[in-house]
Amino acid sequence: MELDFDDALTWGLRGYVRRVTEELGLTGECSYVQAERPAGAYLALEGRLPGFPDRDVALLWDEERGWSAAVETHSGEDVLVQAHFGSDVVPPPQAVARWARALFLGRVTPEPRSGAPRDRRQDLVSRLAPYTAAALVPVPRGA
Repeated sequence: MELDFDDALTWGLRGYVRRVTEELGLTGECSYVQAERPAGAYLALEGRLPGFPDRDVALLWDEERGWSAAVETHSGEDVLVQAHFGSDVVPPPQAVARWARALFLGRVTPEPRSGAPRDRRQDLVSRLAPYTAAALVPVPRGA
């Protein structure tokens, strides 16, 4: 199977998000990958952040800024970003999981984020390529 550029990015991102989901011990039932440009992902987390006992929490990923953590609003407005992972747009899934767990313990402080893109798209495709196979493997029932 030959993938074009957009397909390669989408499949790599799906596999990457799946690996992050597995590292967090989640099923991935409450996650999605946005294939359209700009590529992005949403991953619902279990638990509440300190200071937000009545708000659902999610990890967000976008191709220009990488991972951030946000709380849902009650009014259907955009989510409220609480923290950013750092400067790497495609950090190892294990590192993302450690960071997410630290959020729930109150060990992550908000970090300013510039709006400038850090990775060119071709670089992003090559960095996500190792995760493509993970997207193609069926998820076992009961996992």
